[in-house]
Amino acid sequence: MAGGRYGYEQGAFLGDQICLNSTDRAKNGVKRSLLVERDGWPLAVVVAAANIHDTKLLEAAIEAIVVQRPAAAADSPQNLCLDKVYDNPAGLEAATSHDYTARIRRIGEEKSDAQGHKKYPARRWVVERTVAWLRKCRAILVRHEKKASNYLNLVKLACALFWYRRFWRLSVLR
Repeated sequence: MAGGRYGYEQGAFLGDQICLNSTDRAKNGVKRSLLVERDGWPLAVVVAAANIHDTKLLEAAIEAIVVQRPAAAADSPQNLCLDKVYDNPAGLEAATSHDYTARIRRIGEEKSDAQGHKKYPARRWVVERTVAWLRKCRAILVRHEKKASNYLNLVKLACALFWYRRFWRLSVLR
C-alpha cells in the first residue's frame, strides 16, 4: 500500500540531510565538517544539512575521530585549534568536555613577538588544503547520493585514500 510518511533515513525526493543553503541563492546543499591533525591529514568527518551551525557539528566531529588519541602528559594539555565561529559557550563546552584546551584566535589576529614579527602564523590553510583535496574527487564535489550515510562513507573512503597515499609516499622515500 502506497502512502504514509517517510521511513528511517528515507528523505524527500532529493534525499536526507539536504536543505536550502541560505548563503548560496537557496540552492540545496550539504555541509562537511572536517577535523584534521597538525599536518592536515583528516581524522574525522561529519556530514549535515547546509543550514546547521558549525558549533552543533563540533561535538559530533570530535566523537567521530577514528584514531585513538595518545595520552597527554599532565603538564601539557591537548590543544584544539578552532575558528572564530566556535568562540561561544557551545563550542567551548564541546572542546572541554572531551579534555581539549580550545585555542581560538580572532580573525586577523596573529601572535607577534617583541619586534612585531609573526611568532605563530595562523594554520587555517591546513584545513583548507584538505577540503581542496576532497573537492578534487568528483563524486564528493556534487552530492548525487540520496542517503547521507552513503555520501558520508564516500567521503570517509576518500580520506582513507589520502592516508594510504601518505603512507605509500613515506615508505617509498625511506
